[in-house]
Amino acid sequence: MVEPVLKRFEAADETSTFELGRFEVVHLGGVTVGRASYEPGWIWSRHVGSLTGERWCRTPHVGLVVSGRNRVTMEDGRTIDMEPGDLFQIAPGHDSAVVGDEPYVSLHFVGADRYGVATREPIAPTR
Repeated sequence: MVEPVLKRFEAADETSTFELGRFEVVHLGGVTVGRASYEPGWIWSRHVGSLTGERWCRTPHVGLVVSGRNRVTMEDGRTIDMEPGDLFQIAPGHDSAVVGDEPYVSLHFVGADRYGVATREPIAPTR
């Protein structure tokens, strides 16, 4: 029988921190869930991509916007504006930026295990 597991992001299994943001990861059995928290002015290509050497995020994401607003720009120029309550699926080849003056928080159900990875190494992990 599988025992219930209860975890909190405040005691995350892994945390990556970078300018204007952080990404926390918890492992629940075979499932990895992430929480992205970004301050106003955060842009993936500037604050994460510059650390990984990537212009565009190459990780697919499926998640839920908890608070704040975010704009995703795809390599082909399409944009997607996301707000609280939106469920999203974003393909590889995108940039992302906080919109407005409110912090942005989202939960990631796909892609959390590869967030900010250029060569399968996490950015500035802390435990």
